Parts: sequence; structure tokens; C-alpha cells
Amino acid sequence: MDVIIDVKRHSFGELLVLEDIGIHVREGEIVAIIGPSGCGKSTLLHILAGLMRPSAGAGYLDGKAVEGPSPRWGMMFQQPSLFPWMQVAQNVGIGLRFARLPKAEVASRVAEALRLVDLESHAEANVQDLSGGQQQRVALARSLVMKPELLLLDEPFSALDAFTRAALQRDVRSIAKRLGLTLVIVTHDIDEAALMADRALIMAGPPGTIVEAVAIDIKGPRERKDPEVRTARERLMKSFEAAAAGPSPGAVENSPAADAADAAVASLVVAQA
Repeated sequence: MDVIIDVKRHSFGELLVLEDIGIHVREGEIVAIIGPSGCGKSTLLHILAGLMRPSAGAGYLDGKAVEGPSPRWGMMFQQPSLFPWMQVAQNVGIGLRFARLPKAEVASRVAEALRLVDLESHAEANVQDLSGGQQQRVALARSLVMKPELLLLDEPFSALDAFTRAALQRDVRSIAKRLGLTLVIVTHDIDEAALMADRALIMAGPPGTIVEAVAIDIKGPRERKDPEVRTARERLMKSFEAAAAGPSPGAVENSPAADAADAAVASLVVAQA
């Protein structure tokens, strides 16, 4: 699923939150959006998920404007937001139940999702008895069971301990690549971007805007100690620090992400004409 974000501006009352954001995420790509707290990262992700509409502009998924939530994409938040009175398998399959699928298909898809996140042995456990990392794996399985084409992550590992966070970062990237998912993750964790993303977009604000795009071309599994990962982290940190100090005039218009989005939006307009 190709993703295009063309947000001209977004405001909450008199407060301008986002301005001139152009992003093009290619099908199967993992993109991290990095920025300091308060720059509008989560708001941008909510617009892409269809949870809110921008004041001007739109998000496009495979050429169609996003007008609301859809089973074609899933979203994970900072908290797993599970139903505490339900077992793991029941939590994972709740969306399929609302879709009124046959029980046999629900059971098969839930089992498959639990295998993907290494929780098949916990299917009948109560979610209140799981660790924080396991609960986030349940939330991930709940998203994957719907077989989305796009997965949106809003700092879902920020409350976890370092060991659990590293394991989930590695596993989510592996699952996304195995399934061919397009993935957009919002984070202020530089290490997380270096470990998970194919490309990182640096965001500054308020008002939030994209000031730089950094490719992270590292083949195979990634570990923090790898020289390529450390090099990528250093590049991202320099860009992050520069963004936190304040973007220079014209940075958005000159960024590769904005150029790619402009070209994609232009093609979309021509195709729809």
C-alpha cells in the first residue's frame, strides 16, 4: 500500500499544529517519523489513520483519500488497551467477531496471529496476567489478525523496559518484512528508528513540519552494537538536534520526502482528472 500525506495545515482552534507536510511511503517500506515531544507526530499519524481530518489537505492510501478508519490499516498506541476480562485469543479475535466471520475462520486467523507474535502458548491466558511486553504483543496480534496492508505505530514500546523494547522492535520489523506490510512508526527514540526503519523523516515544530529525510540502508537483522546501526544513529541524532534547534527557512520544500510527495500527489491529481 502506497501512502501519501499532503497536509497543508492542521489547527486546533487558534493553534497551528501542522504545516506543509508532504510524505510518500512506498509499499512495503518502514518509515519512522522522529521529532521532539509536542511537534505534532501523533496528530499526523491520527490523520493518516482517519481518526481526524486535516484543516487543509488529505492523506491518500493507494490513491484514495482517507476519510475514516478502515480494516485495511491498523494502529497500535502507547497503551495496548485490551479488554481485561477477556482471554488473549478473545482479545485478538474481537475485530473478526464484529466482522461476523465464521467461527472456524476466526479460530484459524487468531492462531496464525498468535504464532506470529510468539504467544500461541498463552491463547487461553487472561491478559491481566501478562507482562507489559506480552500485552503489547497481544495488541500487535489484534492488528495483524485483520490482515492489514498498513500498520501505524504511535510509540507503542515507550513504556517497556529496554530488553523487552529491543525484542519487540526486532520482531515487528521482521514480521512487517515477512508479510510485506507498509509500516509508519512515530517515535522520539533515535535508536528505535535506526533499528527498525528503512527511512527516517525528521520533524520539527510547532507547527510540525518535515525538515529532512534520512535513508537507513542496512541489510539483514539489526543490533545496537552493529557499526552500521551506530553510524545511522549518529546521523539521525545530528539531524534531530538540528531540528530541535529550529528548522531553517525552506527546509521542507527542499526535503526529499516533500519532493516525492509532491510528485506523487501531482500524479494522483492527473489520474483523477
